[in-house]
Amino acid sequence: MEEHIYYNNLFDCYGDLLTDNEKECFKSYYSEDLSLKEIAENNAVSRSAVHKTVKTVIEKLENYESILHLYEIKKDLQDCLIVNNLEEKNKRITEILER
Repeated sequence: MEEHIYYNNLFDCYGDLLTDNEKECFKSYYSEDLSLKEIAENNAVSRSAVHKTVKTVIEKLENYESILHLYEIKKDLQDCLIVNNLEEKNKRITEILER
């Protein structure tokens, strides 16, 4: 389940960089929880084609994150929101921005 949440978060950050077909396939599999077979039947393609597309999307999302770190930065900034000490909060934000 954690994996699904992680990939959905990456999709939120980088989904616009994917093709329409990749977006739909990802949403069907990770958001709508359809099986590869169901997605294949709905799109009149083979199960292996759907599997390959899902795998490609995951690889792309992980690659984008390894280069851009948008999800990591977003998570770190969200963690800063719970810090009550303003000085500590400013320090953490500054560290994030200097990466």
